[in-house]
Amino acid sequence: MKNGIHPKYQEVVFMDTTTGFKFLSGSTKFSKETVEFEGNTYPLIRVETSSDSHPFYTGKAKFQAADGRIAKFNKKYGK
Repeated sequence: MKNGIHPKYQEVVFMDTTTGFKFLSGSTKFSKETVEFEGNTYPLIRVETSSDSHPFYTGKAKFQAADGRIAKFNKKYGK
């Protein structure tokens, strides 16, 4: 790899702004804001949705049954 052309890869803390859930991960994102996490100081990246607040992961997602073509036709035309 060439030196000086790749972004700096570092450990950062991502925080879900909805629930306050924090987790440590590696990223090339940069932030001037820092946070104390598990005894160390890391850059803080705020996110709106994470696995802690996303409906799919929390079990609050609603799935609709996928109707086939014939069922859609019968529903539309009342057969």
